[in-house]
Amino acid sequence: MPYIRPMNYKKIAAEDVLHFKNIIGNEFVFTDEASLEKYSRDETDGCAFPPEVVLKPKSTEEISAIMKYCDEQLIPVSPRAAGTGLSANSLCLYGGVMLSVERMNNILHLDERSLQVTVEPGMITEALQNTLQTKGLFYPVDPSSRGSCFIGGNVACNSGGPRAVKYGVVKDFVLNLEVVLPNGEIMWTGANTLKNSTGYNLTQLFVGSEGTLGIITKIVLKLLPYPKFNNVMLAPFKSMDHACAAVSAVFRAGIIPSSIEFMEREAMEYVMNFLGDVTIPLAEDTHATLLIEVDGSDLEVIQKDCEKIYEVLTQFEVGEILFADSEAQKIDLWRMRRNIAYAVKKTNVTVEEDTVVPRADLPELLKHIKAVGEKYGFRSVCYGHAGDGNVHVRILKDALTDEYWKTEVPKGIREIFEKVVALKGTISGEHGIGWFQIPYMDIKFSPMQIELMRGVKKVFDPKNIMNPGKIFH
Repeated sequence: MPYIRPMNYKKIAAEDVLHFKNIIGNEFVFTDEASLEKYSRDETDGCAFPPEVVLKPKSTEEISAIMKYCDEQLIPVSPRAAGTGLSANSLCLYGGVMLSVERMNNILHLDERSLQVTVEPGMITEALQNTLQTKGLFYPVDPSSRGSCFIGGNVACNSGGPRAVKYGVVKDFVLNLEVVLPNGEIMWTGANTLKNSTGYNLTQLFVGSEGTLGIITKIVLKLLPYPKFNNVMLAPFKSMDHACAAVSAVFRAGIIPSSIEFMEREAMEYVMNFLGDVTIPLAEDTHATLLIEVDGSDLEVIQKDCEKIYEVLTQFEVGEILFADSEAQKIDLWRMRRNIAYAVKKTNVTVEEDTVVPRADLPELLKHIKAVGEKYGFRSVCYGHAGDGNVHVRILKDALTDEYWKTEVPKGIREIFEKVVALKGTISGEHGIGWFQIPYMDIKFSPMQIELMRGVKKVFDPKNIMNPGKIFH
């Protein structure tokens, strides 16, 4: 895909490449075709924007020197974590520098007394979680790509995941950030404290900013004690309506599970075929399932909560509920849920939308999604974090023509988002806007609100070199 439009940015020249090599070393500067192709993509369907050079610095100071030079030379810079984004958040729309933080992958300090950890942005999320678990500590945020995504990218997109319903998303765990601003200056955004009412909350401004304000180089996260026990159940329903309605009822009954995940039948079928070694019998009249996890430190309390959940679910035409009876079965059930996106993508050209509404409005949203699909002639596979109202809608191209896919399907997506906003929801729960979702920002925000965001961007990045072309034009 070519660059979107010409800008007044400097084209990378030999002297620029030499300057970068002097900062970080020859072996960490890449201009070969294979590297530029590799870093031209993330997990967003159908997007490729090659950088002119890929840089892999190792320290905050190196990033500072790079940014100072790029600011002086008017060279655009797009920071990249693991490249697992779904909105083209980190792609180089205008060429320039792709700055990868993959070499900055260490735990810098673990404060077990204060339940805090300081990490670099290239740390793999699951690797951090596994290390903390050996210490009896818990970082709950677990995106489906946790085995490959980086903490830095999670912070940049304010990621969530299944456990957000009980524990919250990234913003609820970030205490402080070290960032390099577009002009190369280094600053900490806040304090390593649970409370902070000292001036504007710059930390939370950077969380979810998608690399448009600066580059995150250190992250201080709060931690929790690791929950000792968990129970997992899979509940089949005769309709998506009943499955979604049951979600709100569970919370109204006074129970807060650690996860409630929604999977429509087709999603289950796709993922079981994809995995091959996990089979869950589905009755003919099963149209949707809920994967429910309850965790804590008191097994008796967990079991009582599961009994209450069972009583609630029986009010919604639920089939035979499967209670995982071993750790292996729990792992298999979660493998199914976490691999749905990959399973569907493997068999079709797709696009995924990231809708989120108040959880009680999920039944109405699902009905609307399917009605829009019928109107525009596309199929969709729905799944996601029903416990916090966040449903992923993966739309399938099937036999639709390329022209129809490009011109008519976006009209259907717009109608889905209009319904989401009408239900007091928003157009992205955890994937971010990046470049891919910009056409729909006017549904959620007025021109005045967009101008306020542009104003914030201009304060931090007056030359517009920091991940330009993301969130808004």
